[in-house]
Amino acid sequence: MTLSQKACTPCRGGMPPLSLNEAQALLAQAPGWQLLENGTRLERRFQFKTFVAALAFVNRVGDLAEQEGHHPDITFGWGYANVLFFTHKIKGLHENDFIMAAKVNELHAADYPTA
Repeated sequence: MTLSQKACTPCRGGMPPLSLNEAQALLAQAPGWQLLENGTRLERRFQFKTFVAALAFVNRVGDLAEQEGHHPDITFGWGYANVLFFTHKIKGLHENDFIMAAKVNELHAADYPTA
């Protein structure tokens, strides 16, 4: 099963975050994303032709986050949206972050196939 076919599971505090090696292994299934802060954050910058397109994408990512119960930090402006995932409760990355990254990639590919 691919990451985008999985659903996020509730994450409880007290469990360890993914190791850098584990995060790097999952990163292969989330093209375009990069690990930050020694593998504790996952980020991708998406480009758009207009502010309206960036805003529409951000809204779709927000809807997805609500459905999955796993929310990113998003910054956006004219022609771009930065999406950052990490699991606050464990202060690092969880498989959920990669599931969401894969699903966000699919949203982007569906709406902006040549972007």
